[in-house]
Amino acid sequence: MLSETDLALVNALQISPRAPWSLIGRALGVGPVTVARHWERLVERREAWLTAYPGHTVGGQLVFAFVQVDCAPGAAVRVARQVAADPHVVAVDHVAGPCDLMVHLVAADLRAVSRYVVDRLSGLPGVVATRPLVAPHLYTEGSRWQLRAISSSQRGTLAAAAPPSPAGPPRFGELDRALLLALGENPRAAHAELAERLGVGASTVRRHLNGALAGGVIRLRCEVARSLSPAPVTMLLWLRVPPDQLERSARALGRLPEVRMCAAVSGTANLLVGVWLRSPADAVGLESEMVGKLSRLEIVDRAVTLRAVKLGGCLLDERGRIAGRVPMDFWADV
Repeated sequence: MLSETDLALVNALQISPRAPWSLIGRALGVGPVTVARHWERLVERREAWLTAYPGHTVGGQLVFAFVQVDCAPGAAVRVARQVAADPHVVAVDHVAGPCDLMVHLVAADLRAVSRYVVDRLSGLPGVVATRPLVAPHLYTEGSRWQLRAISSSQRGTLAAAAPPSPAGPPRFGELDRALLLALGENPRAAHAELAERLGVGASTVRRHLNGALAGGVIRLRCEVARSLSPAPVTMLLWLRVPPDQLERSARALGRLPEVRMCAAVSGTANLLVGVWLRSPADAVGLESEMVGKLSRLEIVDRAVTLRAVKLGGCLLDERGRIAGRVPMDFWADV
């Protein structure tokens, strides 16, 4: 387990990933130099990290899909590592459940999803079968999940760093795409550093970045190694609810603190929910709570993650620590 100081710092960065160290230090009651050094130690030990990815407002320009992959005996981890190197793949989990691997795929359109699954994934040595599930709507995603290690007053202090809401509707252009890829390497990079890399002025970077963050075009999140987290167990639940109750059910499930992801999917189940738990036994109580809140909810299937190979575009080692980064350029050719 991480120390209470570690957890508080990670939680602060989950709330405000680009806040100056002076503000984070003030919220946590320590000096800015101390808090910056503490974060550097976490990064050096590969126990916590920041990442950047497109937000929900860009979802209309992209297609999200979850692919169930069956592998030959002994081939699952090798296949997972190959798949994890792809820039269109957000996450890869080796699971105990209805398949061997769960792959979270994002591409520019349905044809790109088809090309990836048929031409690339299905042809990999060791892959026996693939079953893609298209996700027409992502109700809840990873940035909402937090450790809840700091007080409400500390959260209020950090909220002061939030960029102002954009005046008009959010936009996503080529500069924003380049900015997203640059932030994927260093989400806390200074405006001047980003400007030099992109070949534009620092004021332009500041304006685009503030607008992208406030408008949900770009999301930043702070992750922690699963083995060191207070909720180290990941489960996936395939759920079925009446179609006319889909959105209401998804919103209700998204309010549960254990839920990290909730998406509408094609197939026999119409909702896929990812949860983070303290132990596998906690799934029993959580499922009971879900059915209690939504009486017409049916649990179709379950999977427990045995090993997370990739999360949020980052490669992970066997202990869930970051081992590398893959640029999440979902618009690149498949």
